[in-house]
Amino acid sequence: MSNLDLGPSVTLCGGRDGVAAQPVRELLAPRLAALGGSTVVRRLLPNLGRRMVGAWCFVDHYGPDDIADEPGMRVPPHPHTGLQTVSWLHEGEVLHRDSLGSLQSIRPRELGLMTAGRAIAHAEQSPREHAPLLHGAQLWVALPDAHRHTAPAFEHHADLPVVTGSGGLRATVILGELDGAASPGTTYSPLVGADLALAEGVDAWLPVEPDFEYAVLTMSGATEVDGVRLEPGSMLYLGCGRSKLRLRAQSHSGLLLLGGQPFEEKIVMWWNFVARTGAEITEARDAWMSGERFGTVHGYDGAPLPAPSLPATPLKPRGRTR
Repeated sequence: MSNLDLGPSVTLCGGRDGVAAQPVRELLAPRLAALGGSTVVRRLLPNLGRRMVGAWCFVDHYGPDDIADEPGMRVPPHPHTGLQTVSWLHEGEVLHRDSLGSLQSIRPRELGLMTAGRAIAHAEQSPREHAPLLHGAQLWVALPDAHRHTAPAFEHHADLPVVTGSGGLRATVILGELDGAASPGTTYSPLVGADLALAEGVDAWLPVEPDFEYAVLTMSGATEVDGVRLEPGSMLYLGCGRSKLRLRAQSHSGLLLLGGQPFEEKIVMWWNFVARTGAEITEARDAWMSGERFGTVHGYDGAPLPAPSLPATPLKPRGRTR
């Protein structure tokens, strides 16, 4: 999925500066951004308060949107470098196309995982005949330097491992490992992503890794995470240092747990590119605009997305937090 901002800012992040080495409870408010078609997203990362959680560097939450009489999602062909995209749905369906020739429908609680590596282009849209509701999240994972020029790839995993807890907790492991269950999705750094479904009245403890930093995104329902009440579309940053996490639900609820070892490397993120220098960002933008390097996405009814103009100001190192 794309960042469709017409004037995206350059973000430097990564490194251990600002990583909470002890448990914290830092509530991150979203900002609204138009995505494509009738879709509006709540952007949680990068955030004014925090730019990364482990290797997770971009989080959009959208819906539930009534698209019964709307085209739904329409994101034209656009480029990516240096990252992985994770498509995750609670309702609806998204059709993925990319410059490798992949054509895949992604449905609720199926993993669509695209590794951009050195360069890839893709498009996403709701099928012509689609469900009335669309609800999901789009996430990016920054690739470490040793793997950021890897060959591009796309994976689709319909069957993911599930961890169950007492009283009505069900965790689907999207990426990485949770409580001994490992996702088949390819990862390049120590991280975890899990979809948590909580039945009404759940009061449970979830085992987590003390060396990981974590955040929880509320997809739906009324929940408390580590004693903090969360509304749908909000994210709670938790820092490091926990071995278990308390979850409570006043109603049937859905959460996303995101975590990982703090990302040691500094990265530059602009538009749909993750790089290490501003010069690499410029090179990637020029290659996209000249039709080089990224290949062609076939089958999308529309023109590719042009890249925004680069900012006139030079990059300013600012670390993980503002």
